[in-house]
Amino acid sequence: MNPKRPKTRIQQKNTSTILEAALEVFSKYGYRGSTLDQIAKTSGLSKPNLLYYFPSKEAIHTTLLEGLLDTWLDPLHKLDASGDPREEIIAYVNRKLQMSRDFPRESRLFANEILQGAPRIGGAIEGELKDLVDEKSLVIERWIDEGKIAKVDPRHLLFSIWSLTQHYADFDVQVRMILGDEHPDPFPDAEEFLDTMFTRLLRADPK
Repeated sequence: MNPKRPKTRIQQKNTSTILEAALEVFSKYGYRGSTLDQIAKTSGLSKPNLLYYFPSKEAIHTTLLEGLLDTWLDPLHKLDASGDPREEIIAYVNRKLQMSRDFPRESRLFANEILQGAPRIGGAIEGELKDLVDEKSLVIERWIDEGKIAKVDPRHLLFSIWSLTQHYADFDVQVRMILGDEHPDPFPDAEEFLDTMFTRLLRADPK
């Protein structure tokens, strides 16, 4: 398909259908365990039809990741340097947890890419993501210097937020099996726990 020619409504619909099916397949089986045949079957389209829109499995995977990156960075972009430090960081934690609730397949897609060494989005991680982390780390360092929050390493603070929130998407099956039927929705308790933990972690020592 000519990428420069505007897509018809049917082409837009089929492209969206393929990407939705690919997200389901990739998030379940990972990149290496997924095949074009699986994606075609899940999409309800023939494999030749799928290849009309995307030349390869990698092209589909890369398209999904590129579309995901803006969504993934948005919660950190919203960390407001002029806001209350603890409120801003807790709000960021809650936004990341909400993403795990709303976009579990996307989270697993991203995690699988990282586990493989980020071959398709390494440039974005070393570029756009690193630049954003550096920018927000300076904000957190200023809050620390002003005595508004406890002294913590800003980057490791962000790493801990990522791991503690994305766990509920990437290890959803484990979480639900351990909590059992009496806790069918882990997210309300997770939010309360993380709010308490990070509030205590960030509390500045009284002077």
